[in-house]
Order: sequence, then structure tokens, then C-alpha cells
Amino acid sequence: MMAAAATARPVTKLPDGFDRWICLYPAYINKDKSRAEGRRIPKDKAVSAPTCKEMLDVLSSSGFQVIGERKIYCREKSKEPPYWGRVRVQLKNQAGEPVNPKFSSREDVMIFTADKIPQLKTRTNPKHSQDAQQQQGKQGKGKKKK
Repeated sequence: MMAAAATARPVTKLPDGFDRWICLYPAYINKDKSRAEGRRIPKDKAVSAPTCKEMLDVLSSSGFQVIGERKIYCREKSKEPPYWGRVRVQLKNQAGEPVNPKFSSREDVMIFTADKIPQLKTRTNPKHSQDAQQQQGKQGKGKKKK
């Protein structure tokens, strides 16, 4: 029985040095959190309610090698699914040199991420995507008239 359960889940090969990649939680760059609640960058540079998906989008589009993980930050009060997620980012290569010379520390990566999240399309046009979803939801759900 145990062997069947172990073979059911495919094991993906993680990149070399993955255990040395930095971990980033959305709470680290959340403007709504205090330092005690886990924010790690100044409030004026932080962003309101970031998600793991937004962080993945920003970092992967900027050329970083990233992997999302389904983890919960230990200081997170709510254990609901929107607050799940951790991003692993390759900051340095095997030799210990920065992958991208512009980012030498994890704080540089956090500030960059917090700066770019408000510019995402999901943040700039949230009404448009909600209206489109509501329109699609209304189609085909009405009663037939006799």
C-alpha cells in the first residue's frame, strides 16, 4: 500500500543548489503587517496585500530562477489558502556570486518585487477582469421563457 502511494506523486528534479536559494514570503513585503508580524522592508517601500502568485510573476519575468512552494509563514495569523505560498529564488550561483549583479542581497530582491507588484496588470485593471468574469458568469444561467 505504501509503495502505491509513493509512486502516485511524480517527483520533480530540483535544480542543483536549490537548498541554497533564498525564501521569500508575501508577509515580508506586506505594507499592512508590522515588523513583529513579519514585514522586512520599510513600510514606504512595501506593497499592500501581495500574493505568492504576484511575487512569482514579477520575479520570473525579471529573469530570476524561481519556484513556488505551498508553505504557510509561521507568523501568518490566517491559515486560509490566499495566504499560502513561499517563493524560492536563486540569488547566487554555485560559486557564491550573484546571478544578477543588480541584486546582491535578499533585501534588494524584496524591494524590487514590492516596487513591481503595483505595476502588474492584475493590480492596474482589477475592475476590468472582474467585470469580464461577471459577464461570463451571467451567460447561460437564465431561466427559459415559455
